[in-house]
Amino acid sequence: MRMLVLGAGLQGSACAYDLLQRPEVERVTLADVHPKRVPAFLQKKKDKRLVIAKLDARRAADLRRRLQRHDAVMNALPYYFNYPIAKAAVSAGLHYADLGGNTEIVQKQRTLDSRAKKKGVSVIPDCGLAPGMVNIIAAEGIRRVGEAQSVKIFVGGLPQQPEPPLNYQIVYSLEGALDYYTTPSWVLRGGQPERVDALSELEPVEFPTPVGTLEAFHTGGGISTMPWAYAGKIQTMEYKTLRYPGHAAIMRPIRELGLLSMDPVTVKGSKVVPRDAFIAAVSPQLSKPNARDLVALRVEVTGKNGRRVAWQLLDYYDARTGMSAMMRTTGYSLAITGVMQVDGRVTEKGVHTPDEAVPFQAYVEELQRRGVEIRELP
Repeated sequence: MRMLVLGAGLQGSACAYDLLQRPEVERVTLADVHPKRVPAFLQKKKDKRLVIAKLDARRAADLRRRLQRHDAVMNALPYYFNYPIAKAAVSAGLHYADLGGNTEIVQKQRTLDSRAKKKGVSVIPDCGLAPGMVNIIAAEGIRRVGEAQSVKIFVGGLPQQPEPPLNYQIVYSLEGALDYYTTPSWVLRGGQPERVDALSELEPVEFPTPVGTLEAFHTGGGISTMPWAYAGKIQTMEYKTLRYPGHAAIMRPIRELGLLSMDPVTVKGSKVVPRDAFIAAVSPQLSKPNARDLVALRVEVTGKNGRRVAWQLLDYYDARTGMSAMMRTTGYSLAITGVMQVDGRVTEKGVHTPDEAVPFQAYVEELQRRGVEIRELP
């Protein structure tokens, strides 16, 4: 297998690291516009199969050249690159996977389906944690209960040692997190897609100690296209983000005061985007490079016959590799999907989301080999 990973940030580097653990992988090319930012755990890895390359993915000709002589591309760049890179991968005859995060772009990627089938390749957007892992688990729950009545999904990336006032640390792009806090969330209500306000409908969710009680609230993007895929079939489906109690009570007034707005305001004669100023002000407080994180996940599916199935995950920072729990659950998920596309365990060609194409049991077993354990609840 010759694998191309785009983006040497946290998730792309974790993906590349995981691919290098597999003996069947002949080469991993990690390409980024700033290749020197590759983290220490990869820089220290003296593996001749790893090629670090400079690439500006906005340059179509350079991208096409880099795609050559690879079997699959795993795209860990920002979501606005997803459609053009997927299109280029299909044209080049490569399997393609990305981290998703923007439902409209996933719908646009679906227009590549017939071309991907003609090329005999698989395109799978949304291959991270949420969307990604949670979609695969939810689809398995729906299969098991027969006719599903409700699907509830909870996910959060959190500090192991929370510090006030937000009890939060940056575990991926803060700009992306704020998008989720300001974009309405798509859910299923009465079997039909419906939008609900982000940061709304707060509820407690209990996890084993030392995590304890977390709060859950709506945020956008977590289940991607599933509300449309299951419209008219399932009455209730929703995704909520997990945080330590009190987080939403602070973030809602910050949002309502306009501090997360993208509309410029005039400050002492200069135009300023409030969200840019907010990110600049709080990032130093929330960036804790030496702090250890955790990922908490719960998926619950209930059938019309009353049968309930549920899964839970608690994953933690890995001191051995220096990788965060968010990198492990997101970057490893992307790598596993790419390998399954190349080795044939993903059998569907064309464009499919993870819940449609990724085999549940094989996926869970791959994660377990990496110490990421999705546990079925009694």
